[in-house]
Amino acid sequence: MSNSGVEKLKAAIRDVPDFPKQGIIFRDITPILSDPLLLNTAIEVLVEPYRNVKVDKIIGIESRGFIFAPPIAMRLGAGFVPIRKMGKLPAETIHHSYDLEYGSATMEMHKDAVSPGERVILIDDLIATGGSAAAAIEMIRKLGGEVIGASFLVELHFLNGRAKLPDIPVHTHIVY
Repeated sequence: MSNSGVEKLKAAIRDVPDFPKQGIIFRDITPILSDPLLLNTAIEVLVEPYRNVKVDKIIGIESRGFIFAPPIAMRLGAGFVPIRKMGKLPAETIHHSYDLEYGSATMEMHKDAVSPGERVILIDDLIATGGSAAAAIEMIRKLGGEVIGASFLVELHFLNGRAKLPDIPVHTHIVY
C-alpha cells in the first residue's frame, strides 16, 4: 500500500477530546468507515502483510475489530472468529480479564472457535495499552492456536502496547 493511502487514512481520523473520559483523546475512525474508498484502503493495508501466508482464522476483537476482520478473512480465504465482551456469546466460552487505557474489562471467545495448530491473525482497529490484544492471544493459545501476527490500523505508541505482545509480529499503519 502506498504511503499516500495511509496518509489519506490518517487525515480522515477525527480527534475527540475527553472521550470516553476527561484527558483522553479518542482517535475516531468512523470517517474512514463512512467512505467506501477509505474503508477499502484500510482493509488493504491491514491484509497486506499476510497476502502470501497460510492463515486459518482471522480473529476480530469487539467492536471495531469486527468491522475489519470479516473482509480480511474473505480476502485471505480464512474463517472469522469474534472475541466479545463478557456475556455476549451463546455457546460455551473461555474468558480473560485485562486492563484498558481507561479501566478494565473481560472478554471471551467460544471454546471451539480455534482448533489446536490453527494459524490465526489478530485484527483490531487500534492498539493502545495492548491489554485486549494480550488477553485475546492468551485465549487463542489456551485453545492451541498459533498466533502468527497482529494487525492494527492505529497505534498509540506512547502507551507502549506492543510491549505486551513481545513474541508476536505486530503490524500498525498509523502511529500517534
